[in-house]
Amino acid sequence: MTTMGDRLTFLKGFIKRPREVGSLVPSSRFLEQRICRVIDAGHTRTLVELGPGTGGTTEAVLAAMPADARLLAIDTNPAFVEQLRGIRDPRLLVAEGSAADLDTLLVENALPPPDIIFSGIPFSTMPEGVADGILQSAWAALAPGGRFTAYQFRDAVCHQGRRVMGEPLVECEWINIPPMHFYSWDKPERVGS
Repeated sequence: MTTMGDRLTFLKGFIKRPREVGSLVPSSRFLEQRICRVIDAGHTRTLVELGPGTGGTTEAVLAAMPADARLLAIDTNPAFVEQLRGIRDPRLLVAEGSAADLDTLLVENALPPPDIIFSGIPFSTMPEGVADGILQSAWAALAPGGRFTAYQFRDAVCHQGRRVMGEPLVECEWINIPPMHFYSWDKPERVGS
């Protein structure tokens, strides 16, 4: 549940780093529920969240995850990382760092290739080379048969993702301010699939 303190921390994060946060307000509960459905949080063992912000989506996913699952939440904002570390759940691992360094962060946290990587980072506000690096890192780290999902206000990640991962599956959550689009790519089970 998002508190007034969460909203204030989120707003401060947006003011300090608008290109990294990408929104003035945290996600709605409808968006959080949609995220859990799209990533199939209830049946996934290893998950990675890129750009968790103040943790609203993180907590929703944790509530839906199996007891033996693990979630690695990665953010570049120290204030968000500090707030995330306040979430008391042994399944949650929090890392301050870049999504482009996903392979290193997985090793440092002794995690296998993730089944799910989901991202709220605003791809539309970052340089194309940085966005491509993050997408390539995520796709390479993802387990065969895994899914990468980005939920975004704009469609930049759709175009960027096509270069790395092919055509996405697209959904929309209209009950959010503003409405949010979901772009998902499923990694083949084996090379050549």
